[in-house]
Amino acid sequence: MTVRNLDKLFAPRSVAVIGASERPARVGTVVLRNVMQGGFRGDIWPVNPKYRKLEGVTCYPSVRALPRAPDLAVICTPPPTVPDLIAALGEAGCRAAVVLTAGLARERLPDGRTLQQASLDAAKPHLLRILGPNCVGLLVPGLQLNASFAHANALPGQLAFISQSGALCTIVLDWANQRRIGFSHFVSLGDSADVDFGDTLDYLAADPQTRAILLYIESVTHARKFMSAARAAARTKPIVAVKSGRNARAAKAAASHTGALAGGDDIYSAALRRAGILRVDGVEELFDAVETLARSRKLPGERLAIITNGGGPGVMAVDKLVEYGGVLADLAPETMAELDRLLSPTWSHGNPVDIIGNAPSERYAAALQAVLKDPGVDAILVMHAPTAIVPSIEPARAVIEAVRGTAKNILTCWSGGEAVMQARQAFADAGLVSLETPDAAMRAFTHMVEYRRNMKNLMETPDELPSDLQPDQATVREIIETAMRENRSMLNEIEAKRILAAYGIPAVPTEAASSPETAVTAASLFGFPVALKILSPDITHKSDIGGVALNLRSEAELQTAAEAMLQRVKRRRPEARIDGFTVQPMIRRPRAHELIVGALTDPIFGPAIMFGQGGVGVEVIGDRAVALPPLNLHLANDLIDRTKVSRLLSGYRDFPPVDRKALATVLVRVAQLIADHAEICELDINPLYADDQGLVALDARIILRPSAQVGHDRLAIRPYPKTLEETVTLRSGETVLLRPIRPEDEPTHQEFVRRVSAEDFRLRFFSPMRSLPHTEMARFTQIDYEREMALIATRTGPDGHPETLGVVRAITDPDNQRAEFAVLVRTDFKGHGLGDVLMRKIIDYCRQRGTREIVGDILRENQAMRTLATELGFKVIPGAATGSDVIEVRLPLQE
Repeated sequence: MTVRNLDKLFAPRSVAVIGASERPARVGTVVLRNVMQGGFRGDIWPVNPKYRKLEGVTCYPSVRALPRAPDLAVICTPPPTVPDLIAALGEAGCRAAVVLTAGLARERLPDGRTLQQASLDAAKPHLLRILGPNCVGLLVPGLQLNASFAHANALPGQLAFISQSGALCTIVLDWANQRRIGFSHFVSLGDSADVDFGDTLDYLAADPQTRAILLYIESVTHARKFMSAARAAARTKPIVAVKSGRNARAAKAAASHTGALAGGDDIYSAALRRAGILRVDGVEELFDAVETLARSRKLPGERLAIITNGGGPGVMAVDKLVEYGGVLADLAPETMAELDRLLSPTWSHGNPVDIIGNAPSERYAAALQAVLKDPGVDAILVMHAPTAIVPSIEPARAVIEAVRGTAKNILTCWSGGEAVMQARQAFADAGLVSLETPDAAMRAFTHMVEYRRNMKNLMETPDELPSDLQPDQATVREIIETAMRENRSMLNEIEAKRILAAYGIPAVPTEAASSPETAVTAASLFGFPVALKILSPDITHKSDIGGVALNLRSEAELQTAAEAMLQRVKRRRPEARIDGFTVQPMIRRPRAHELIVGALTDPIFGPAIMFGQGGVGVEVIGDRAVALPPLNLHLANDLIDRTKVSRLLSGYRDFPPVDRKALATVLVRVAQLIADHAEICELDINPLYADDQGLVALDARIILRPSAQVGHDRLAIRPYPKTLEETVTLRSGETVLLRPIRPEDEPTHQEFVRRVSAEDFRLRFFSPMRSLPHTEMARFTQIDYEREMALIATRTGPDGHPETLGVVRAITDPDNQRAEFAVLVRTDFKGHGLGDVLMRKIIDYCRQRGTREIVGDILRENQAMRTLATELGFKVIPGAATGSDVIEVRLPLQE
């Protein structure tokens, strides 16, 4: 990923239009006219050997004839000309090009390269960035730049729109202009041969003129790059996306239930959610959502109260709220009593609060003020249907006045047409969310809730996992390598359960039997009753062909069932290889829930984890949710919560609740298993019994596939880099563990900061403040290991709990050119040489990653840090040491 030279693309001072023309209906004609008429204040240079002047300005015969190198070139010429033009532009000093030309990926040169690859090869030596090919272009209204062949200009604003579809760009542009919606950037990515979503997100995340980013996604090519950029950008501003093709990849015959249930769109949704991106279904909803988020405050919870002057609209709103999975608030007894006192006896006496159709402004204000005081209400929707008794603007003004200064989110829904237009405008002027229908209002609230959940997943402090499990990697490798040597893609049930056991996932004891007679012998190990299953590398869903017999109570019953099963399977699947049977004790858990835990490998985002309601009818029920690894307990619980069966797991009637922590731990361990072993492409645990007695896997299947990727390379999100853990001995003789920081470290990190003196804190943060709020501490502990590293020194404290002694951090730019460091040691632990150890560790890490240099800012008065930096080889950057309280130091890392 890189933002290098994107400033030339998005903020150019000069533009060359190559292939400019005056002939009607030519792309070059439209582009030149758009650039000229858009009002761009920089130099504009048409390039075409056929003309001396175009649009009243000099036209140049070639790139080499230009007076100087343009910041940006727009190429509108036939495909065969593009690679040479890119080469000429690069040699001239141009660093950005928009290639509108289509067909570059289809046509090839004599050496076999596509024209697209040849263009990339020509650009690479010069770091020339290419937008496109096959795109509409880009518009930057703040610069009055329209470097596109769009039919209209864009209004200036603070929204950035990035689209892979050129046709959708023109549709959205037309739609937005009609509604007077403006943009900071309007970008058509086209084929994204070079500049893609990741690059653009990185650039726009740091752009002060952009307050929100809108995406239209057809596909993602570099998953880890996209996820890393999106997660970084989502922490600074809202990102809302439309992803097309929800049903593009139907689940055809699959070797596992997981493969059939979790399609590509489920995984896209999981990826967007994990990246903090709000997904919506259409263009209008895209803009509605970003407007809602822009006008809303931080949502503390998800409980909604509704105040309405019409019962019908209120009921419609509740229906939609339930349909969208929302929560209707239970009004407190004190609130109910207050409403009883304020309202007429005919009010609804519940939520929605129906204040009756003739409600005057004063009744709206009184009801709203009562509900605002309810601690069990997180947001309020105020609704109004026009009447002849009260002009709609009057209750609107009362609502605006009543909510002035409140911290709670207020949504308004004044339904109707001309009668409510003035009220809606008043809400807009007051900065309140204003919707036209109950459905739109509930969609808006759902957007707020989903966005809150996404942000919570980025900022939440997870519970710590039990640390006593060390997976038996040797056993797992032995099973996988044996199967691969034998050219088997599917492990048998016993092998699969051995792998689960190696990761601490409880499974029912299972024995293999080669014949009905040996099945009887195996059953004697457990006692009756037992379950019998066919054992075959060619049969995946055993129950579909009569390959499962349950509750067999005697040796005779077992032998009879085995003989009948063998005949039945051979008749229904004569081509299948039969290795015998598996025998296991019957698990008597009448109150257990049948669940499914699965994993699969997506061609784009890599491994994904699925959870849902299991059993024989798993595909018919279709209750599942998907998440990307790595998982922690918080993310695993969020995965569970997004299923319908989760409501049953909390207990109901005389069914006790399931051990949620144990269930979440199984999900985390499955995620770790598939992350650790690239050959595992699919995994099913179905059913997984779960009740108050614990969890047990009754059946499991694992499918293997050779993988060219090793380690964690195939994960869309880089997991915890355990290989960086190192035990070191300080000059005092004390031993400490150096390791990357984890989200679970937030509580100990808070205590660490508390034990840093005010002076040391000021020298580190250049500020006198003495503590960090949760949101800031979450940013320090929940890092993206792909572009940031924080290493802590930790030991077991006198109370037996871990304590943090020091931390060093390096944040790398998207190009991996420069990393900025910061280091802090607990005040009472200074003088042990820990700062030196931490700095050397982070320098080695950055050097191994190929980072070109590491830099840092040091207060001039911080002599200890300046001395350490000098000892480590840092040099003061010339010019940075004068006229400032801060000096900047630099250490080159690559020769």
